Amino acid sequence: MSGYDVFDDPYCYKGTSVLKNRARIREGKTLEAFELEMSTLRSEEPLPDGSFTPAHYKRIHHHLFQDVYTWAGKYRTVRTSKGGNPFAYPEYISSYIDEVFGKLALPALQLGSSEADFLDAAADFLAELNAIHPFREGNGRSQLSFMYLLGQRAGHPLELKRIDRESFLPAMIASFDRDLAPLRAELQKLL
Repeated sequence: MSGYDVFDDPYCYKGTSVLKNRARIREGKTLEAFELEMSTLRSEEPLPDGSFTPAHYKRIHHHLFQDVYTWAGKYRTVRTSKGGNPFAYPEYISSYIDEVFGKLALPALQLGSSEADFLDAAADFLAELNAIHPFREGNGRSQLSFMYLLGQRAGHPLELKRIDRESFLPAMIASFDRDLAPLRAELQKLL
């Protein structure tokens, strides 16, 4: 939460970097723990069904974060960056996400694709989705939940419990500069 670079953020309590939340928690570490607990509980429930569209993706975000944020499932309206890397400006999120979700029609992301083709296309899709970062918070968990469903649909199920944050996060950061090899390797570990 505090790792984002945002100025005068209307999502935060005035004078703080703590996101406004349903529990009215005003301490960052407490909110982080609450958010993790609530989204983890929701992730143990069946994820929303859908046709792998941006609307489906928004329903997944809403499902995971509905207990924490009133804006769960809604695209952010502020400019953000992380580690100096700017994410898509809010005015372009819808058009960018529509373009990226168009890749889900590729044969490599369909049932019957080879593992190698799936991994290449999945790493590319995930990197693009991450670069958009459409939500104010909760992008990573939403991305991984969506990738879980995408892997199931394509016949290449991912075991998200195998994620090693120590290596996965740097792979996601590398993908921001279009270095997809580390992310592909991380996804392969989850098959």
